[in-house]
Amino acid sequence: MGELAGYRGEALSLLENAGLSIGDLVKVETNATSFEGYLMPRYELADNHHIVIKLKNGYNIGISIKKVRSITKIAEGEKPKYTPALLPKFSKDLPKVLILSTGGTIASRIDYRTGGVHPALTAEDLYTSIPEIAEIAQVDAEVLFSVFSENLRAEHWCKIAEHIASSLYKGYRGVVVTHGTDTMGYTAAALSFALKGIPVPVVLVGAQRSSDRPSSDAATNLLAAVSVASKATFSGVYVAMHAGLSDDVIAVHHAASVRKNHTSRRDAFQSINRSPVAYVKDGVIQQVTSNLPPRGESTDFRPSARFEEQVALLKFHPNFDATLIDYLVDKGVRGLVLEGTGLGHVGHYCYDSIKRAVGKGVLVGMCSQCIWGRVRMTVYDTGRDLLNIGVLPLDTLFPEVALVKMMWVLGNTKTLEEARELMLKDLVGEMVQRLTIEERRGFEQLL
Repeated sequence: MGELAGYRGEALSLLENAGLSIGDLVKVETNATSFEGYLMPRYELADNHHIVIKLKNGYNIGISIKKVRSITKIAEGEKPKYTPALLPKFSKDLPKVLILSTGGTIASRIDYRTGGVHPALTAEDLYTSIPEIAEIAQVDAEVLFSVFSENLRAEHWCKIAEHIASSLYKGYRGVVVTHGTDTMGYTAAALSFALKGIPVPVVLVGAQRSSDRPSSDAATNLLAAVSVASKATFSGVYVAMHAGLSDDVIAVHHAASVRKNHTSRRDAFQSINRSPVAYVKDGVIQQVTSNLPPRGESTDFRPSARFEEQVALLKFHPNFDATLIDYLVDKGVRGLVLEGTGLGHVGHYCYDSIKRAVGKGVLVGMCSQCIWGRVRMTVYDTGRDLLNIGVLPLDTLFPEVALVKMMWVLGNTKTLEEARELMLKDLVGEMVQRLTIEERRGFEQLL
């Protein structure tokens, strides 16, 4: 069974009778055609009616055993495995960059036990398997976490920020954080607040497809991220991901204005209400936004990595149960972001619960469930009523950033009034102003 991992029943019998093992190069004759490829393992929850082979083009196909006329071994092959490349040699004249790994698809490989991907690569694997990085920077790599991003919490944001701040004393020109894409927008926003004023670029990067797949975006994204961390003239926190479906252009997004808008496309990340700040093509950084903070040399920087965890995000919808607000207030929530409709509205039947929350000292803010645009709560009676109750209009903040900002603000203020004032201030460029002509052109090109 160990030689034919994951196979059982009829499929297992077919392979055993043919004397095959995982990794063998085989030829499969079906009623319609024939295939040549390497026999692959199956995951433990798969059915027993198919076999899987890896074609020479790198793609896997499943073949129903009912269609198999014959299967023969062409040659014995090695079992599928990953062998990391030798460490590349770096030039001492190149800038130093720290790659900090937290896990995610960019640091994952296929798990044939479950059929999914799992955190498997160390940060060292990332750059040893992409030797071109050695031409860009001297890279040190550390594994801080090895988890999928849905498991990251505010406590992880704090550890990432503090680790990055402490790394500045080691002379790094920039830091790359590899991260799962599902919550990378949250972490990016958190780091932009926690690392406000950091004198070097910090670039979060992920992959929509794991590095052992032919269509992986891991290498191109990582190369671009290292380029920005080592060469960019600006500082601050950013996200580097594909700008389109082609392989040649990577967009660099402002960390407090970026959102994942597609489940699987390589260009899933988009800047909201603004253009990306830069693009990377063939290792060349083309800066689009001119008013970015310049790179600095100071190592006196200190992070403000404190987040209040008792903050909630509620999405309003028809038939919304307003007692959810009451429940959160009774549980001790300190901040509440309401994701309202349109310009920032919720049903009038929510007013009493919102009044109660405000009366108990809960910071309540309003953002829109629309992706683009800004909250305007003075246009309709509903918005004005909510303003009178004490709800804060959160301008261009979309829900994820609004949540993270409120967590940071409440974690770094002592009074509710101070927190309200900070929520309405543009702290790290999260409150997007009108686009310049150059930004508008870049924005339109992206769309």
